[in-house]
Amino acid sequence: MRYSKSGLTLLSCAALALISACSSTPPRSEADLIFSGGDIVTVDDSKPSVEAVALKNGRIQATGSRADILAAHKGPNTRLVDLAGKTLLPGFLDPHSHYINALTVANQVNVFAPPAGPGKDVPAILEELRKFRDSKKLAAGELVMAYGYDDTAMPGGRLLNRDDLDSLFPNNPVMVGHVSLHGAVLNSAALKKYGVSAATPTPPGGVIVRKKGSMEPDGLLMETAFLPIFSQLPKPNAEQEVAWTRAGQLLYAAAGITTAHEGATHANEVALMQRAAAQGANLIDIVAYPFITELDEVLKDNPPASFGKYKDRLKLGGVKVTIDGSPQGKTAFFTTPYLTGGPGGEQNWRGEPTFPEETVKGMVKKVYDLGLPLNLHANGDAAIDLFLRAHEFAAAGSLDKARRTTVIHSQFVRRDQLDKYLAYRVIPSFYTEHTFYFADAHIKQRGKAQAEFISPMKTALAMGLHPTNHTDFNVAPLDQMFVVWTAVNRVSRSGQVVGAEERVSPLDAIKAITINAAYQYFEEDSKGSITPSKLADLVILDRNPLKVPPLEIKDIRVLETFKEGQSIYKAP
Repeated sequence: MRYSKSGLTLLSCAALALISACSSTPPRSEADLIFSGGDIVTVDDSKPSVEAVALKNGRIQATGSRADILAAHKGPNTRLVDLAGKTLLPGFLDPHSHYINALTVANQVNVFAPPAGPGKDVPAILEELRKFRDSKKLAAGELVMAYGYDDTAMPGGRLLNRDDLDSLFPNNPVMVGHVSLHGAVLNSAALKKYGVSAATPTPPGGVIVRKKGSMEPDGLLMETAFLPIFSQLPKPNAEQEVAWTRAGQLLYAAAGITTAHEGATHANEVALMQRAAAQGANLIDIVAYPFITELDEVLKDNPPASFGKYKDRLKLGGVKVTIDGSPQGKTAFFTTPYLTGGPGGEQNWRGEPTFPEETVKGMVKKVYDLGLPLNLHANGDAAIDLFLRAHEFAAAGSLDKARRTTVIHSQFVRRDQLDKYLAYRVIPSFYTEHTFYFADAHIKQRGKAQAEFISPMKTALAMGLHPTNHTDFNVAPLDQMFVVWTAVNRVSRSGQVVGAEERVSPLDAIKAITINAAYQYFEEDSKGSITPSKLADLVILDRNPLKVPPLEIKDIRVLETFKEGQSIYKAP
């Protein structure tokens, strides 16, 4: 077909008119939101740093140079966010904590030792409890709860006991939670409430500290002696469930966490979380691990096929088995004795497993046979040995199957045990905050050489493992920048560097709470890095942890947290 010059002119004008008419129509690739103007740490090794990020429909649409992103994805409805020199990272994934405790912490007394709280000694703890008592109109019989009691931080070996608590609360049961979450100090009214007396035998795997020269309980109960009490602790009623859920999740969001972990869930807590989730309470994703002793009850309403799938931002991630206690509480299980004896003065004390070995083997086999992921709590090297034998028994013929089996804490893991982790594709979830909070106690109780190898993240990375790192909230506060700081610096409360050769780079420390944690949850394809098609779970920090002096990482503040592109927390 041939056109005259005048015809071509008319055609060109028509084309220009059509383009002009369409210019107000958003391009098909128009973004909802574009971030630029600051550092963007993607945690994506294929593209570690970019200038801009585009979001659409709750997912990351594109990353790249600012010019390219604006040209391809800026439309009339796109909101542009200027980071103003701040730093954008993927939202943090919590590899292990006790999320359910966040629902009640707001109604408890903080007695953490400094700097996390005011509980520097017994008089300071009692003063906090007195202030709480005087500010509340407590009815007789009303339970009073505190959290964070750290006996290893008490000067002069002066420990909290039932008589201290009785002096303030003769008519109210009082429970001061041990910092390990594996026990508590109870006053006389609380001991009576929960049926603990001089006639109560100490159960296997448990500790009931007795008054000197008698069988009368002194107040501290640990491990299996405490578990029946723990299961009876109060939960929010039906009217409170949504409000308490949101309040608890805001504690996580304020730390930049967009996926939280519930680390030992009872059946009634699973039901509570499901009810709250169905009412739209969840601001972030929750991954829950029902406790093995209640698994049969949980399975009645939640068959194995339902695990691993989010519903209303809640999923059952697998099953939890606890093998030992805490090293700071002297209930972790070791192959060699504690240098300072047991929690009740026991000699040649190595700790004890929570369950007999044959029981643990049966538990692990049950979980593997159901095809469910397994999280195991193991701190001491004897507990880790026990797990490895249980794995070899339960997984015979498929020792290296990618089950994402995770050994929570793995604090006193030996090098030969890390070799087996690698061979069996086991994930260590370390706890480097112990290098600050409890290293001085570990040096005293376990010796310097063993204490300096706690949570050996650098060694694990060099071997090809992909460790995660956690707070174990509310053993320690929710503070992901402090988690990173401890992994990078390994400085103790007294100012010593504990295990200098195990310090890692800031980027590796961040990977432990982003992409590595996503892998732990089978979610590496949807979370853990700022990569196109992944969920737009993001956090803005006031400084870049890869650029500040390492000792300043703990001072970095979370400014804003986004879940699937929506702001869920903004710092005041």
